[in-house]
Amino acid sequence: MAGPRIHITQGEQAVGSDPDLVITTLLGSCVSCCLWDPDASVGGMNHMLLTSSNAEDGVSQLLGVNAMELLINDVLKEGGERRRLRAKAFGGARMVAGLSEIGQQNSAFILSFLEREGIVCESHSLGGDTARQLMFWPASGRVMQKIRNDAPKETAAQVRAPERAGNDLELF
Repeated sequence: MAGPRIHITQGEQAVGSDPDLVITTLLGSCVSCCLWDPDASVGGMNHMLLTSSNAEDGVSQLLGVNAMELLINDVLKEGGERRRLRAKAFGGARMVAGLSEIGQQNSAFILSFLEREGIVCESHSLGGDTARQLMFWPASGRVMQKIRNDAPKETAAQVRAPERAGNDLELF
């Protein structure tokens, strides 16, 4: 019999200690951090759409930092200890050719954050151009990843300037 299952999407997270609990998600350019304390048998996973934003004074990583701190705090509330936390990171694919490198930026953020915070990243699967489906057992840290070659590939639309028809309508 299958245990409890929680599916998370963009901007969500889930935490638990039930040994049968499975947290799932589907990633493209988004990144997920699977975080757990192996001694307390508790963990969680988040799904970050954007880890940084263009602030007036440059790039701000507050979005990713906030998502990670919320996940860490929830794991600690369930009995985990920060010094024992372990992580695995996934996602960051380039799903739309010709657009920004958001997947690459998300990947760089998660690895940098974990290093800066002293959290051991046991493994990661980041980048590429295919979607990933994840199943995470937060009590043990076990992760199963399925590469989704069946996910549709997109390309940036080639937009032509409209012919001037005399109505002075400009598309942006």
